[in-house]
Amino acid sequence: MPAMILARLYRILPLLVILAILALGIYAFVSWRYTPNRAKEVVIKLFVVLNAGLAAFFALATLYALLEGNAFVTDFFLTCALMMLVLLVATLGCRRRFLKNHPHYAWKRTDASAPERLRELLKKR
Repeated sequence: MPAMILARLYRILPLLVILAILALGIYAFVSWRYTPNRAKEVVIKLFVVLNAGLAAFFALATLYALLEGNAFVTDFFLTCALMMLVLLVATLGCRRRFLKNHPHYAWKRTDASAPERLRELLKKR
């Protein structure tokens, strides 16, 4: 059984490597351009969206392969979807830890803060 799990994870290793290189590249650039805390914030926001999108895509692909009756493809995409969900949970855990250590970085909903920014801009004029 553990050999089967390792074989499944081995198939999605290229995707995990690409995601790791992407994260390192974005972190290095934003950290160089701004601050390390801003870089962490950007990477966390990006990976929440990216992992959620990939998980949804792989879930839909799994459903399609299941309806087509293709067992190998269903197994592959199911493994990918589960891994993306695990990465999403890990990213949300990182976000929680980051906000706990840096409370001044509390992210607000953009739809609630947009009218407030508009009021502030109108008051300045």
